[in-house]
Amino acid sequence: MKIILAGSSHWHAEMHLDAARFYGAEIAGIWDQNPGQAHAFAAHHDLPFIEDFTEILSSPPDVILLMGHPSTVPARVRAIIGAGIPLILEKPAASHTRELMGLRDLARQHQAFVAVPLPNRFGPAVAAFERLHRQGRAGVVAHCQFRLVNGPPGRYIADGVAWVVDPAVGGGGALRNLGIHGVDAALSLATGRLGLKTVSIANRIHPGPVEDHALLVLEDEAGALFIVEAGYTFASMRPGGDFEWRIVAANATLVDHGDRANCATLDDAAIVDLPVELPATRYRLCMRDTLDRLARKAPPSVSIEDYVAAMSLIDAAYEKAGP
Repeated sequence: MKIILAGSSHWHAEMHLDAARFYGAEIAGIWDQNPGQAHAFAAHHDLPFIEDFTEILSSPPDVILLMGHPSTVPARVRAIIGAGIPLILEKPAASHTRELMGLRDLARQHQAFVAVPLPNRFGPAVAAFERLHRQGRAGVVAHCQFRLVNGPPGRYIADGVAWVVDPAVGGGGALRNLGIHGVDAALSLATGRLGLKTVSIANRIHPGPVEDHALLVLEDEAGALFIVEAGYTFASMRPGGDFEWRIVAANATLVDHGDRANCATLDDAAIVDLPVELPATRYRLCMRDTLDRLARKAPPSVSIEDYVAAMSLIDAAYEKAGP
């Protein structure tokens, strides 16, 4: 399967390249709105360089993975959908949810394949919970905690994407950028609508225009609680940061710390270690699932619909927190 990476200046470009190669996809080209950056990236990895974006549309691959600045991505999404090319859409795809909703509506109109890489959907705790659920062994969800706290926000300035911490462009701080993974996880496990019980937005360590720490407490219609914590307050630039995905159900407790994971089940009194996939390489699992579904003409596991749902809940959290 041929894939083009469009937007090689995005800080996840190397992860997506690794994922595509690990899956065995053919990298048909590298493009970026900064031709010099794309040329250097392509040369470094011995891949074809594409200078003009219109070349991608005129000789389309099997799928385009699109990354980039939120001010320019929406127009390219519309062009790709209009050309009938399947799309993997990296976040942030727009500065505001209303613009993202417009892209969702366009995708609906064209019945387009638009996958969104939220790789923690494929982590070991989630995968094990889904297996138990299919077996009828998980039981009702009681509470979950999703924590993703990385190092200081200066990493984005160092990577040449300072706009990530500009609220007018990135749309917010740690909650928007990192917390979306936890919000999406909560939405995927919730029964019915999720309500906001508590919102805490703070900026105590790294003063700037966006928050460096956020915590949400959510409750679904069945009474299950979900805690989402996101931040830039981990005292290290180590990949993965301070990470925990915890799912607690009637018959199962699953905990994923990124570099280790386990599952306890009540019915058989077992506690087992789960296969580990580091957060930084979970894009491989996401890519495999996405391309497998594309080949089977099945809808993506995580779609632009899911992206809009998570963004909308984050909007509500920011509104509840106030100025």
